[in-house]
Amino acid sequence: MNSPRGPLQPSSILRLPHLDRRRFLTTSALGLAAVAGGPAMGQDKSTPTSETLAAQLHGSLDEAQRKVLCFDFSDPLRDKVDNNWMITRRSIRDVLRADQQDLVRQIFRHLHRPEHADDMMRQMVEDSEGKGFEGGTSVALFGEPGTGKFEFVLTGRHCTRRCDGDSVAGAAFGGPIFYGHQSGPKDEEPANHPGNIFWYQAKRVNEVFAAMDGRQRSAALVDGHSRPERASETVRLSGQKKGLPGIRLGELSRDQRDLVRKVMSDLLQPFRAVDAQESMRLVESQGFEDLHLAYFKQQDLGGDGVWDVWQIEGPQMLWYFRGEPHVHCWVHIRDARA
Repeated sequence: MNSPRGPLQPSSILRLPHLDRRRFLTTSALGLAAVAGGPAMGQDKSTPTSETLAAQLHGSLDEAQRKVLCFDFSDPLRDKVDNNWMITRRSIRDVLRADQQDLVRQIFRHLHRPEHADDMMRQMVEDSEGKGFEGGTSVALFGEPGTGKFEFVLTGRHCTRRCDGDSVAGAAFGGPIFYGHQSGPKDEEPANHPGNIFWYQAKRVNEVFAAMDGRQRSAALVDGHSRPERASETVRLSGQKKGLPGIRLGELSRDQRDLVRKVMSDLLQPFRAVDAQESMRLVESQGFEDLHLAYFKQQDLGGDGVWDVWQIEGPQMLWYFRGEPHVHCWVHIRDARA
């Protein structure tokens, strides 16, 4: 288990070379389970899931609480994502009893792999601006458990998380999510982002840049700024295979593409295995070679050549990481056939 104060460090992270040298389901269920980092099948059915806990929360609500927290499944609020918001404008402390607040904590923890749940909770508390988990989070429930149309959404500072039990067909995580972390007291973190639990992701993606040759790096580097952050518009999917920023993965060698796959599995390490596996399946449905990887040259904290801002984009996916001034990450992955 991670140190309570140390950054999240997946076991598969490689050492970053000196930068002067820059160098759930699949066609093979076993292969994807390995890529995603955990088994999809054979899990103890007696273990609670976020969905079963969310159904329990739904059943515990009184009429006054339902008026604040419950919405139709078709409500457009269900699809919204943002970097700092309260989905009902009321914290769980304001609306829920202590036992119900504990259920929300459990739901959130179960959305992540057990070995990362403490780090995810630490991020929520540290980013709550002194309000704690209960004062800094807000939840909404859409639809009815057991109908095939039910989703739980939790939001706060640097957080939009979901569980849907596959109610949302062809959407990883049940829809777009957001995660982030400000690990220090100042808005702008140092270039090495000490203590940031998500900085390892940028280090991993920079290893791909290090493995590229000069021509590939030139294609991958974007001489400009990244997309603006505008709530749900940030993760609007292009549907395009051509004309996206950065280098098309089809221009990389097979071993370089395999490295990208391994890196993407590390990006998914904090999240529960079922979501990681579905994400990789839907990523592959894009046509992996049509994905584009971009690094944004003008947003390099410290000018150290470790690119703080990058994205992986395809016709029906976006993984956008903005590590300047601290970490914001937007993720939206859908089935290319949807």
